[in-house]
Amino acid sequence: MDSTTLIYIVIIIALAGVVAYLFSKMKKDTPARPVKTANIGGEPGSLNSQQLQLQAYERLTLLAGRIALPGLIARVSNPALSARDMQMMLTQTIRQEFDYNITQQIYVSADAWNAIKSLMEQNILIVHQIASALPPEATGNDLCKILLEYLMNDPKGTMHEVVCEVLSYEAKTIL
Repeated sequence: MDSTTLIYIVIIIALAGVVAYLFSKMKKDTPARPVKTANIGGEPGSLNSQQLQLQAYERLTLLAGRIALPGLIARVSNPALSARDMQMMLTQTIRQEFDYNITQQIYVSADAWNAIKSLMEQNILIVHQIASALPPEATGNDLCKILLEYLMNDPKGTMHEVVCEVLSYEAKTIL
């Protein structure tokens, strides 16, 4: 890897670390309170409203898992693709999953939705940065291997677990 790639990776790691720190600080500093969301399906606190909110948190937790890079790579990896094609496949899949669940934002807090958006953006950034460091003849398998190695060597490289914890915490405040 050249020095530019190394700088990009350090920036990504630092960004992920800051986001993880902010989420953990928010979780510790925020007293348990009901999540303020749109009043959909009845009076605030009504059973129907709570069910819709809980379903939204459930869907967003599933989304976080589906766009987490290890699971995504396992689902869409195709040995016949070039690294460039695999990069496009990964980013397109992340965006499609996000777009499919975009309406859930009306049922959850702004913090929860921003966590999901940050996860999507971080994963796309990681894929682009690592793919840009590969030689033009690299295969899709090369890209996937380096992505997985990056994630295994840096626990802060992915924040889907932190996002899932935030979503779980907020869902529990509704119960």
